[in-house]
Amino acid sequence: MTLTGIYAMDPARFDDVYGPEERAAIERYVTVPGPNLPADCLTADRLAAAQVLITGWGAPRLDAALLASAPRLELVLYGAGSVRHVVTADSWERGVRVTAAGSVIADCVAEFTLAQVLFALKHGWRYVLRSRATCAPVRRETERGTEGSVVGLVSLGAAGRATAHLLGRHAVRVQAYDPYADPSQAAALGVQLIGLDELFATSDVVSLHTPLLPATRRMVDGRLLRSMKRDATLINTARGGLIDEEALVVVAAHRPDLFFALDVTDPEPPPAGSPLFSLENIVVTPHLAGNLGPERRRLGRAMATELARYARGQRLRHEVTAERMEFAA
Repeated sequence: MTLTGIYAMDPARFDDVYGPEERAAIERYVTVPGPNLPADCLTADRLAAAQVLITGWGAPRLDAALLASAPRLELVLYGAGSVRHVVTADSWERGVRVTAAGSVIADCVAEFTLAQVLFALKHGWRYVLRSRATCAPVRRETERGTEGSVVGLVSLGAAGRATAHLLGRHAVRVQAYDPYADPSQAAALGVQLIGLDELFATSDVVSLHTPLLPATRRMVDGRLLRSMKRDATLINTARGGLIDEEALVVVAAHRPDLFFALDVTDPEPPPAGSPLFSLENIVVTPHLAGNLGPERRRLGRAMATELARYARGQRLRHEVTAERMEFAA
C-alpha cells in the first residue's frame, strides 16, 4: 500500500518527535514529496495529494478550508497529546481518521507522578525546602512512607490509569474519583471508586489527572483544599486551571501541614513574585511531566507503528474518535 503524505507541524519540535529513524519508518509506507512545513505555510498544491498528515505540536486545524484543499486526506498521525484544537465537526463528518500519542505521553506523566507520590510520602520536598531556608540540617519527623498510605487519583483517563498501574507495584491503597470510569476497569487496576469530597478528605496524596473543560475549571476549590487530611500533599500534572490558585495560596498559608507540588499552573508559568514561589509548602516545577527531549521520540515511534498498522489494514491502537475525545485529557 503506497500513500502520499505531508509533514506539517512546529519546526522547532519536528526533529524532537520525528527524528531520522522515525521518518525512515514512516517513509516505508508514505511518500513525502517535501520537507516539514509549519501550519501557516501549507499551500493548496502541497495538500492536494496528501492522504496522510504527519504532525504534532503546531498542527493545522482540520477545518472546512483545509479539508477542501486536501480532498484525499484520510489519516492524521498526531505525535502529541490532545487533538481538541486540531479536529473539527467537518473532519469527523468527512471521516478523516485520527490517531494520537496521548497514551504514550500518559505513560511518561505517570512515571513523573509516581516519583512525586513516593517523594511526597517521605516528605522529601518539605525537608529540602526547610533545610534550604534555614541553611541547616533538619530533623526527620513522622513520615508515612508507602506502607498503608492512601493515594487518590482525580480521573482515570489515560494518565490516571497509567499512574494507577505503576502505583499497583507499591504498598499503597489507590482510590479514584471519576464519574465516567468503568467500574470493572477500575477494579482490574485495584482502584476503589469514591466521591470527590471523600477522596480529598481521606487521601495522603491527591494527584490530578482531569482534562480541563468548562465543568472542571477550578473544580479544586478552597473547600476541597481545606478538607484535606493533615500532612497531605496535592500533586498537579494535568492542567493549572483545575485549581482555584487564589484559594490554594490562602489555604497553603493557613495550613502549613499541607504540601502542594505543582507541575502546571494558571497562568503557566506564574508571574515573577507570585506567592507560589515564596510559600514554604509549595513547589513549582516547569511542566516536567510528559515527554521532554529524547523522550519525544517515543511519540514519533508510536505514530510510525500506527501508520504501519493502517497500511496493513490492522486496527489502530491509539485512534481518537469523537466519542472518546469528549472526556480525554
